[in-house]
Amino acid sequence: MTAPRAPVAVDASSAFGRPRPSKRATAGPGRRAGSFPPLRGLLPLAAALGVWQVVGDPGSPYLPPPSTWVRGLRDLWTSGALRPATTATLTTFVLALVVATVVGALLGVVVGVSPRADRALGPTLEFARALPPAAIVPIAVLLIGYDQKMKVAVVTFAAVWPILLNTRAGVRRLDPVLRDMARSLHLSRLDTARKVTFPALAPSILLGVRVAAPISLVITLLVEIITRVNGLGALITISQRNYQSARVFGLILVAGLFSFLVNGLVGTMEASVSRHRPRA
Repeated sequence: MTAPRAPVAVDASSAFGRPRPSKRATAGPGRRAGSFPPLRGLLPLAAALGVWQVVGDPGSPYLPPPSTWVRGLRDLWTSGALRPATTATLTTFVLALVVATVVGALLGVVVGVSPRADRALGPTLEFARALPPAAIVPIAVLLIGYDQKMKVAVVTFAAVWPILLNTRAGVRRLDPVLRDMARSLHLSRLDTARKVTFPALAPSILLGVRVAAPISLVITLLVEIITRVNGLGALITISQRNYQSARVFGLILVAGLFSFLVNGLVGTMEASVSRHRPRA
């Protein structure tokens, strides 16, 4: 007499001839987000601007409709004021974000790897992180002056913290197997940092850059508004004091669209770096 066979589990989807979904097609909690934010996310803004255009009064000194913003920007472009101001703001933004990325990543690795350095630098870093960027402007003006270097220094000070904190957290989450592998291959410290540590930390660093990018743009405009150094912020201040509200709203819209594009570019870089990493 033969022993009874154990029941065999049957996949219902394969039993009825339906193909199983592939691992790439399944959407789980470990799926990576899209590289560029979808443009449909701008639909609420477009709808609000459309309503504003319909109900707005072109003669209003406070809330002019969006059609007047375009005319205000065209006047600034024709007068030759918009292009150099935009170039100055973008230059400050890019330089400050690059410097903040380098400094934040290096400091994050140092305080993340060495508990002694974390204890020594921790109180100073926490004190500096709590300082508002606007309070740094007078000190930067006294030490550096009214120029682009001052703007880059203040914006870098404000943007470095998200990158530093994300890098430090990424270092502490590193798999010890990576360090053991580098040690077993007898890699030097430079080769370990270049071939193992920083490639593993790239997603954490880019996440910090993604958080720091809008902060950098906001602080750039804030410094230009306070000091009136050439840039979009200075144009906003001049237009506001001359009661040219259409130009003010137009310049704010330009800054918002630029922030949207920068966020998309950083997201694309993050997706490109994380493409070949194992899924969670």
